[in-house]
Amino acid sequence: MNRPASRRTVLTAALAAVAAATGTASSAGSAAAAVRSAHPRPAPASLVDNRSWSTYTDWRSGSGDGTRAVAGRRPGLVIAAPRGRTDYTDPHTGKTATWEYATWTSPRHLSAVPATEVIASWNAHTPAGTWIQIEMSGRYSDATDTPWYVMGRWAAGDGDIRRTSVDDQTDGKSSIWTDTFSVDDAASGLRLVSYRLRLTLYRTPDSRLTPTVWRLGAMASDIPDRFTVEPSVPGLARELPVPRFSQSVHAGQYPEYDNGGEAWCSPTSSQMIIEYWGRKPSAEDLAWVKPDIADPQVCHAARFTYDYQYEGCGNWPFNAAYAATYEDMSAVVTRLSSLTDLETLIRAGIPAITSQSFLKEELTGAGYGTSGHLMTVIGFTEDGDVIANDPASPSDEAVRRIYKRHEWETIWLRTKRYNASGNVSSGTGGVCYLYFPAHPTPAQKRALRAVGIR
Repeated sequence: MNRPASRRTVLTAALAAVAAATGTASSAGSAAAAVRSAHPRPAPASLVDNRSWSTYTDWRSGSGDGTRAVAGRRPGLVIAAPRGRTDYTDPHTGKTATWEYATWTSPRHLSAVPATEVIASWNAHTPAGTWIQIEMSGRYSDATDTPWYVMGRWAAGDGDIRRTSVDDQTDGKSSIWTDTFSVDDAASGLRLVSYRLRLTLYRTPDSRLTPTVWRLGAMASDIPDRFTVEPSVPGLARELPVPRFSQSVHAGQYPEYDNGGEAWCSPTSSQMIIEYWGRKPSAEDLAWVKPDIADPQVCHAARFTYDYQYEGCGNWPFNAAYAATYEDMSAVVTRLSSLTDLETLIRAGIPAITSQSFLKEELTGAGYGTSGHLMTVIGFTEDGDVIANDPASPSDEAVRRIYKRHEWETIWLRTKRYNASGNVSSGTGGVCYLYFPAHPTPAQKRALRAVGIR
């Protein structure tokens, strides 16, 4: 089977085609939805399996080599005694440096869903002089194993390494597409039935520094091929007071981060929810931003979610990891099954960032079409329509939108769609980011558990 072109190339072409056909701009940096896999197959009883390691018992259940679990209010994993040293040449700077390292490998997780896709996410603190690598190895339904795939090389800052996904990873049965493990030919029936995750923690040699990883997990899924979905029944009228930020006001700013604000739907959405939870970067954090820029925290979010390989700010786990750098915040990437799931979260006070793609005429009132876009769901009207903070708006004041329920549910949950050229493209199948307190209330815990997050 020939390997497709890089995801970045595909997304750029898809964006250009949609923009040309609709006469409107779309977000290249967040166009991850354009190449998510979608394959014809019957729907299993359950479509999504989430597993995470975050408790002291969880960290002790894995296999550590040079790491140790730490207890406390927020348990985590740290370097105890490095197992060795290694050189790493950063492909984006050309700089080679020596690092001490230690590793931790999770127990094998048997997924409740034999999966075609897996997306990892993590929450960590990486002080200057440290960084982490996240890997996954799985077992197929034919009893063979994948190699250890790199799911991300990550640091909260950009002074030591440039955070990056890793292209050109494949074993002929599956491939890594930026942030997503995907079975190459789902129609063959091959599935990933179990997996392990491996962390490598790095630090400057002969120092006492250490990363701290609070949460590591993955979402495995097998979403059926679908152009539309059954409409859900409205069950909640509530709106959360989520701040409004427009990506459009940042057009042309800091073009080194995916050509500027026009492509910043993902970090703009992330910053809205981070600030809803009462967190924000400090004045010291924002000192690098030009003083005449409005909403400088959006520029900050773009810089610190930027994936130097993907050349964009739309790497889903990198956005979640950025959100979790704020005090006592947790974040995951998952898939939900319906707007009923979102109502469950909104009822508990938890907004969500959702990924969708659509033609202009498919979403009444949007005024644009896109091959991939992130927006923030903040509530529902009395009629059950979606209240969204849509960053693709001309001003902060214009960000709040109301979208028709079934139109919105369709563009979010479908896995296949017709693009502006009349050809079939893929959709995200319900992908969303969830950001929530590290110590949620009982009601928030119940809501999270109801959508598979523990």
